[in-house]
Amino acid sequence: MTRKVTIRDLAQAAGVSVTTVSQILNGKGERFSLDTRRRVHQLQEEMSYVPDFNARNLIMKSAQTLGVLVPNLGNPFFGMFIRGVQAASREQHFIPLVFGADHDPKLESYYLQELIKRAVDGLIIASASITSEAIETILKKNGIPYLLVDQNGGPSLDWFRVDDRQGGQVAAQHLLDLGHRQIVVVMPDHPTPNLAERLTGFRQTLATAGISLETDQVIATPMTKLGGYQATAAVVAQHPSAVFAINDETALGLIRGLHERGLSVPHDMSVLGYDDIDLDEYVVPKLSSIHQPVVTMGEQATTLLINRIHNRRQPGQNVNLPVTLRRRESTAPVNPAK
Repeated sequence: MTRKVTIRDLAQAAGVSVTTVSQILNGKGERFSLDTRRRVHQLQEEMSYVPDFNARNLIMKSAQTLGVLVPNLGNPFFGMFIRGVQAASREQHFIPLVFGADHDPKLESYYLQELIKRAVDGLIIASASITSEAIETILKKNGIPYLLVDQNGGPSLDWFRVDDRQGGQVAAQHLLDLGHRQIVVVMPDHPTPNLAERLTGFRQTLATAGISLETDQVIATPMTKLGGYQATAAVVAQHPSAVFAINDETALGLIRGLHERGLSVPHDMSVLGYDDIDLDEYVVPKLSSIHQPVVTMGEQATTLLINRIHNRRQPGQNVNLPVTLRRRESTAPVNPAK
């Protein structure tokens, strides 16, 4: 069995002490000559020495690790969000540990406990099921910096915010501009605050145009492709000319359901989503959507959290991010036959 190269092997080859090698590799070797530093780094590369992670943690008193908890790893939205987390983490020399809780509070609590046991420096929690009790008993009790995304457990000290109310307003105005008046909304039964804001903005803009969105025109279904697919019958029963799906996954499932019923999008019914995930460009028809800067959201969440890790006493950090309309093929002017 090949023996792993140790820091002692590297120190011996360089002709210096283990302490000298440790300080140089950890960026604290300014007091050593340039030749010594170059020799240590050159030998590190030649000998393929990889520092021992646990030993490094003891020296640096930090694992430089972030825990990231999302509700569904299969949702392209969170894939894009994690892409942003990874980019910002790499730039700051942190490693993200990513887990999907599958909308299960028990699994979520388990992962939170395990991440804390592994001494992560901070947590990004993009989960609707986190509770105020969990925040108090798990996060605050252990003194772990955290940032909450799309949640019901109350605000974290640091936050980035997408103007979801404006997003709902933009969505409603787009459908109104196309001449739609018979409109339904598809969203979960117990929406998180950001989803409720989308609905509020949507209602407000319709009301300004003299249109009331009745309770039965808001169809409850899970925020998944399957949820959108299963909502098809309830949507069709309302005979709308347009549907606003609260996220793109729901919209994509609904389009599949409408297609199976012989209905054409957008000729028979326009469908508008929310998030602007990558998949929108590759479905037929291409999905019109309210664009959120999802990758940027992941980058911002990570940057804010790492700033907090480095300075626990700084004031709360607040970032506002814009939303815009991405009009594609799934929305069109109302069919006169409707």
